Amino acid sequence: MNALAATNRNFRLASRLLGLDSKLEKSLLIPFREIKVECTIPKDDGTLATYVGFRVQHDNARGPMKGGIRYHPEVEPDEVNALAQLMTWKTAVANIPYGGAKGGIGCDPAELSVSELERLTRVFTQKIHDLIGVQTDVPAPDMGTGPQTMAWILDEYSKFHGHSPAVVTGKPIDLGGSLGRDAATGRGVLFATEALLKEHGKSVSGQRFVIQGFGNVGSWAAQLISEKGGIVVAVSDITGAIKNGNGLDIPSLLKHSREHRGVKGFHGGDPIDPKSILVEDCDVLVPAALGGVINRENANEIKAKFIVEAANHPTDPEADEILKKRGVVILPDIFANSGGVTVSYFEWVQNIQGFMWDEEKVNNELRTYMTKGFKDVKDMCKTHNCDLRMGAFTLAVNRVARATILRGWEA
Repeated sequence: MNALAATNRNFRLASRLLGLDSKLEKSLLIPFREIKVECTIPKDDGTLATYVGFRVQHDNARGPMKGGIRYHPEVEPDEVNALAQLMTWKTAVANIPYGGAKGGIGCDPAELSVSELERLTRVFTQKIHDLIGVQTDVPAPDMGTGPQTMAWILDEYSKFHGHSPAVVTGKPIDLGGSLGRDAATGRGVLFATEALLKEHGKSVSGQRFVIQGFGNVGSWAAQLISEKGGIVVAVSDITGAIKNGNGLDIPSLLKHSREHRGVKGFHGGDPIDPKSILVEDCDVLVPAALGGVINRENANEIKAKFIVEAANHPTDPEADEILKKRGVVILPDIFANSGGVTVSYFEWVQNIQGFMWDEEKVNNELRTYMTKGFKDVKDMCKTHNCDLRMGAFTLAVNRVARATILRGWEA
């Protein structure tokens, strides 16, 4: 089942639990606007190249739309639609005043020079500048983009609308980016894990963790979990996987990963088959890489008691059912990885106020939001007698439905 089908399925199950009527259900699913633009730029060799840029704006009942811009050669419209919808539910679970959006350009950033990427970003911004904005739609970095991309969008947008630092988040610090944003998703994963384990009478300290994915989210999660006394026994990335039953030395691994562009060849652990990482013996499994990695083929072999979904949609619905029957507790992606969008919201707030926070305030506010978010999800689980995934979805759909009805938008 692809990401869109799985997201729609979870939405419909939540909708039934809440007793929403079919007209309201339909209006909540249909995107507010889908934008497709042609972006033609001169390449460095003087030839012209054309790329397709897009933006799906899903819902704005609770506030401006929010979501990443990705540069990737295979941009699948269904996936973008699913991710835009997922952002609507994620921002609602986190209780931040946004709706969902997603977008990007169908290109391979590795094959473009820096100046070509800049020209492409500026042309894309020229095409959509009237459709994004501080109170309309606030983009952020995603796959293949980063703070520099956001800086170019900010600059190009400001040529049309005046200085507008709050039009994008994930900016460089020097242009109004927030302290703590780089670590935010990984730190949110730590706070979410702490809340989950506390519910079960445990703490991070002494628990054995396996982390699939050692990019931004996975590496920060590993670092912060190990600082709290968690034992990270295995990690993997695109280069390979390593394991140490006594716990990996995470600071040394981070240094190795930076110097060698991956975990492969690290001497503080034994190499293992990356495909086996998910079924390694541990207490907490943290999938922090791609979607659909936990499926019916491997769900019965997973040894973890808890799964914290740091990636988007890592568990497919069939695996969900198998794991639920086995008593494995899954903390769903729309809550577990919402630390990034929450700190993006803090960045937006700071830009609007023109008053920047120190990193301690950012981290403390994030802890408050994640802890309250977990309590809200648990309350929904008790109300509707459901698991954490349905608790999170019913919480999100209920908040968006109430905002839609209060505005008088229901069909």
